[in-house]
Amino acid sequence: MKNTPTEISLNDYTYNLPEEKIAKEPLKERSDSKLLTYKNGEIFHDIFNNIAEHISSGACLIFNNTRVIPARLFFVKDTGALIEIFLLEPISPTNEVASAMLVKNTCIWKCMIGNLKKWKEGQVLNLALPNGQSLKAKITDREQQLVEFSWDTDEEFVHVLEAAGKIPLPPYINREVTFEDQERYQTVYSKFEGAVAAPTAGLHFDDKTLDSLSIKGVGFDYLTLHVSAGTFQPIKVYNVLEHAMHSEQVVVTLENIENLLNNDLIVSVGTTSMRTLESLYWYGVKLLNSESEFFIHKLYPYQHDAENLPSKNEALIAVKSHLTENGLTQITGQTEIFIFPGYEFRICNGLITNFHLPGSTLILLVAAFIGEDWREVYKKAIANDYRFLSYGDSSLLLPG
Repeated sequence: MKNTPTEISLNDYTYNLPEEKIAKEPLKERSDSKLLTYKNGEIFHDIFNNIAEHISSGACLIFNNTRVIPARLFFVKDTGALIEIFLLEPISPTNEVASAMLVKNTCIWKCMIGNLKKWKEGQVLNLALPNGQSLKAKITDREQQLVEFSWDTDEEFVHVLEAAGKIPLPPYINREVTFEDQERYQTVYSKFEGAVAAPTAGLHFDDKTLDSLSIKGVGFDYLTLHVSAGTFQPIKVYNVLEHAMHSEQVVVTLENIENLLNNDLIVSVGTTSMRTLESLYWYGVKLLNSESEFFIHKLYPYQHDAENLPSKNEALIAVKSHLTENGLTQITGQTEIFIFPGYEFRICNGLITNFHLPGSTLILLVAAFIGEDWREVYKKAIANDYRFLSYGDSSLLLPG
């Protein structure tokens, strides 16, 4: 029997978040944040640097190693008008984020443009670079907000952005970016540039914490989901099923698949890792159904007869076979998977995550994972003065 619901009320997934609970600055030390552990229905309070005490030996943590790019660009017109360009996703000469970072001379990106009406058709904007050159921007499609960038140097686009752009802090932090943010709004294991928001569950990890987990016998693995600006997009419809989910690019390696096949206790570090892992299962389902496109539609998981679905291993072996038969060591795909109550998790057994905005897709994901107990978790977090959102405290969710 298919399990596609017809309606889920947004009102059922809201709570009162006082403004003073939102963390506007990072703590001095990453792992000094509080840790709320939910295990088999019970709630415990601790400090994040003790997380190894709460995770079983033999578990495998899956991290998202995307790196945030300075995606906010500010151009000033001769008139003094300020045009803000926020990079969303690459269009040309490649739509693969990792490759787009290495492009030279010119590229086209889909963007969000602030003060668009002040930017006339055909007008070229200039942004001075520290080397005396400039980054030029021109609209190629006003309706789609496609922008062509060009620069005179032989530098790769990632280095141009480092010189010209600013790290895009979430809108609810509501302050100017500081020098400290350039380092603290990245995970210590970030590697592949392309995200416009940090996978914030990973911000709590430092080398000492990672060492303590490794000593205990906890394994690590790294995949990539380039977090898009859609992660901040609020749900504005009563029936959340009508919410337009954002699509994000994922990169999964053959080594990732082998590690998942060899581990029975998978703990996802962050909702982005969880979305990637669960999407990987559904890609295996598509391959078994002779569908080769790695794109997971937001409601795809709910359109199947549950009793006829393959096991975790069967789906992963299908992906592994696809890679090996095509001589691939990794695969890039797109996912807009929408995880809400009623979803049956196929790969993830645990989740490390921050505390999220009321009425958000991330609250729905947490509610799907631990059920109605999400209310008690958030009630206890507020009562115990936890810090919320990107620079806030952490939770370890182990539903059992």
